[in-house]
Amino acid sequence: MKKIKQVEVRNIRIEDYQELKDAMIEAYSSWPGIFWAEEYISKLLDIFPEGQFGIVADGKVVGCALAIIVDYSKFGDEHTYKEITGHYFDTHNPAGDILYGIEVFIRPDYRGYRLGRRLYDARKELCEKLNLRAIIFGGRIPNYHKYVDTLKPKDYIDKVKFKEIHDPTLSFQLSNDFHVKKLLTDYMPGDEESMEFATLLQWDNIYYKRKGANKPEYKPVVRLGLVQWQMRAYNTMDELFQQIEFFIDAVSGYKSDFALFPEFFNAPLMGQWNNLSEPAAIRELAAHTESIRDRFVQLAISYNINIITGSMPLMRDGNLYNVGYLCRRNGDWSQFEKIQVTPDEVKFWGMSGGKGIQVFDTDCGKVGVCISYDVEFPEIPRMMAAQGMKLLFIPFLTDTQNGYSRVRNCAQARAIENECYVAMAGSVGNLPKVHNMDIQFAQSVVFTPCDFAFPVNGVKAEATPNTEMILVVDVDLDLLKELHESGSARNLKDRRTDYYDLVLKD
Repeated sequence: MKKIKQVEVRNIRIEDYQELKDAMIEAYSSWPGIFWAEEYISKLLDIFPEGQFGIVADGKVVGCALAIIVDYSKFGDEHTYKEITGHYFDTHNPAGDILYGIEVFIRPDYRGYRLGRRLYDARKELCEKLNLRAIIFGGRIPNYHKYVDTLKPKDYIDKVKFKEIHDPTLSFQLSNDFHVKKLLTDYMPGDEESMEFATLLQWDNIYYKRKGANKPEYKPVVRLGLVQWQMRAYNTMDELFQQIEFFIDAVSGYKSDFALFPEFFNAPLMGQWNNLSEPAAIRELAAHTESIRDRFVQLAISYNINIITGSMPLMRDGNLYNVGYLCRRNGDWSQFEKIQVTPDEVKFWGMSGGKGIQVFDTDCGKVGVCISYDVEFPEIPRMMAAQGMKLLFIPFLTDTQNGYSRVRNCAQARAIENECYVAMAGSVGNLPKVHNMDIQFAQSVVFTPCDFAFPVNGVKAEATPNTEMILVVDVDLDLLKELHESGSARNLKDRRTDYYDLVLKD
């Protein structure tokens, strides 16, 4: 292999023509007489100069990628190379929706340096910049002539896909995140190596925004404010809300989009009913839940922040539930319920499990909430992920470190398997005068998936254990889109739904 000292991708110029011609003749040595005439290159540079890329190694153009923009609705998937390129590229339409690749080649003596990948990356960046829906092109399968007597084209493509056969063109395209849409026949007459077959390949622009689409615009970077809450005695509701407003003021001052409070953060108020049995005391507390919600709604409006209120007890139809609220900064609110109540919640309080696995729309995208024990059941967040959830909030309450470890480790697993961010906030300290709420252990944390765009350990940030504090963290939702389409592991896309599935009973 040649030793390359310097390499760059840039838009080609007409002065590059002779080097382009020489490179193409060498690249298609098995297809004599094939090269672009200068008038065609000149035309492409005239109508769409930013779409014509050259790879320059040590000052010499050694390959290129040529493209036009088309209105794909006029062609569809059944087309030939001649139809899509038209007469003298008169099919080029700057108002179209597809970047159509009409050529990519690298001189043979410069192959092996992943120069073609640089050209494809440049195309992808241009596709995103121009807000085009996808990149599409017909790809040759130059090794097919070796297998034509034993394999049908479809079988050949499948074997290349599963790496049983190497095709210099198709193998490369698949490794660069293109997928085969269909098989084309008579795509390029005279291509004897491919037996005149071709694969129609596509790469989807995940950032594409349909022109005129009436869709909500979500900010790509969302700031989370986690409250690691100190349990302390409060004599009145006003005292409790003095502390609540202090924290909301603090995280709002950092321009956070969300404030997250822990599970049963209002438990200190049960101290005034400590003379009652534990089931009776928590039912007294439950009588105040809706008024607490209303005060949270006003704080969300006043401080321009979405609030996950943690959770509180609520009586409904004679049953006790563990519920919380998403209070949006526009004044709307939604209720969520703990589905999986713990054995202690049943034993000491007679609590019932709630119903309804749902995600909530916010001005920062779709969010889900799992109250503590819920996150230890992977089916619940998975159903939320199926509804588009990208942020999962976990208000929790754990008394011992082993209980905390269960919640933490399961929360981190949910971030990986559901390709989402997970934020969990808990309480610290102790309540010696509240039965069944005596000690707390917590370390609030924000988890990410584990891939190159994220922290290597999947931990975006974490609080100091057992210390009252806030944790302010930025998360980038666009990174989740990239992970879903081209991550090292694609846990949602790679599920074998042909073999198993998850069903919510009515």
